[in-house]
Amino acid sequence: MQPNNDTWISEFFLLGLSEEPELQPLIFGLFLSMYLITVFGNLLIILAVSSDSHLHTPMYFFLTNLSFVDICVTSTTIPNIVINIQTQSKVITYAGCITQMYFFIIFSGMDIYLLSVMAYDRFVAICHPLQYMVIMNPQLCGLLLLVSCIANILHSLLQISIMLQLSFCKEVEISHFFCELNHMIQLACSDTFLNNMVMYSAALLMGGGPFAGILYSYSKIVSSILGISSAQGKYKAFSICASHLSVVSLFFCSGLGVYLSSAAPQSSHTSAVASVMYTVVTPMLNPFIYSLRNRDIKRALKRFFGVPVM
Repeated sequence: MQPNNDTWISEFFLLGLSEEPELQPLIFGLFLSMYLITVFGNLLIILAVSSDSHLHTPMYFFLTNLSFVDICVTSTTIPNIVINIQTQSKVITYAGCITQMYFFIIFSGMDIYLLSVMAYDRFVAICHPLQYMVIMNPQLCGLLLLVSCIANILHSLLQISIMLQLSFCKEVEISHFFCELNHMIQLACSDTFLNNMVMYSAALLMGGGPFAGILYSYSKIVSSILGISSAQGKYKAFSICASHLSVVSLFFCSGLGVYLSSAAPQSSHTSAVASVMYTVVTPMLNPFIYSLRNRDIKRALKRFFGVPVM
């Protein structure tokens, strides 16, 4: 896997969120704690759902896969920056950078897709409750997950294959805490027209498409909720939708904003902070917003740890 470089580049330098030495212990502690919370919280979701047969439903099937993908997203970026701060090294090899981009594109794309599928699942459950188990059958759920995997693997292979054609003619410093696609394209010294076209087209298709699906699903959900006569029922349904939409908004606004704003002059520090929101904060919030407030998940966790269920 050798790039088409005029001068062979064997390594890059990740500058991180800040180069101030006194801030490194704080950044180290924040990243490490957020990573541990993300992994532990999402693993609890997976264990709770897997151990309770009552939770073997389409909604929890997608939730466990979202939890797994969230662990993978953070694991492609956070351990590297934590190790770099601990060893006081900013170096990442070319092969390591390409590998990080490859897996990050796959898992972040699956994150977006699963968020849209979960919105569709809620749309069917609320708007077509009597047909829910017929529509959201195991075959369809498995097919949706398989399509997500294949589509994002092919997308990642496409982005990486054209990235390998770029030339980096000098030692490159990356003003970020991981190798993000648009940052790498901006640092290249060869023509990046094709890379930019593919990146923006993919952002529109792979990000804009699912986001439009989420908006459509929730517009139908809101219409159905407005028809509920009980005020308490409306409040509960709206609060659940608001929580999900807040995470979706955080993820899409920060994630797509990083890529789409690269066409305009922008601070690299601002872009890096935005990336933290959708690569670290959103996966960390997943257990709290989607599951730990859920009575079924709480009961499943109590059974798993042997705590009496009231």
